[in-house]
Amino acid sequence: MIGQLHGIILEKQPPQLLVDVHGVGYEIDAPMSTFYQLPDIGQAVKLFIHFVVREDAQHLYGFYTREERLLFRTLLKVNGVGPRLGLTILSSVAPDEFVRCVLNNDTASLVRLPGVGKKTAERLVIEMRDKLSDWYQSPPPEGAMLIKQEPSGRHPILQDAISALIALGYKQQEANRTVTKIDDGAASSEELIRRALREMM
Repeated sequence: MIGQLHGIILEKQPPQLLVDVHGVGYEIDAPMSTFYQLPDIGQAVKLFIHFVVREDAQHLYGFYTREERLLFRTLLKVNGVGPRLGLTILSSVAPDEFVRCVLNNDTASLVRLPGVGKKTAERLVIEMRDKLSDWYQSPPPEGAMLIKQEPSGRHPILQDAISALIALGYKQQEANRTVTKIDDGAASSEELIRRALREMM
């Protein structure tokens, strides 16, 4: 079982990143809540890992904090919620806000998340309410910043943002329209994804 990885970031393409750990490159899927806190490419990072082994594949899911991983694991215990939907949820809403919705039975807010219908929202509340009753989320470190990318033309940055949104469950037309609408000509792909998620919520 792999519970944590500490290595150098080689690539970042939301929702996936490549981390070099002593010469071995690990492909890790991570939610945008983690991407917003990652250091630049070439810098060291420590990620808390959820390791899934299936008959045909092995998957690593990485999280910047233990709380994110705990919430992800709790989500996976809900009937009908798989790893992809779990990542989408954590990418679309802050962990504290999601927990607030669950504890307050706010299914109206939950159904606005991509991939979450009325029945799924009700199951999230019913099956997670007791498990999250003692939830505590510490504030992000002071000075935490979004990742800045080196300017290399807007098209690759826009496409990265659109591809990430599609991977998170949004339709291509909606992702294209939203990213184009919010692009200010200077934002990084991570910032565009953050703005797009807010816009579509």
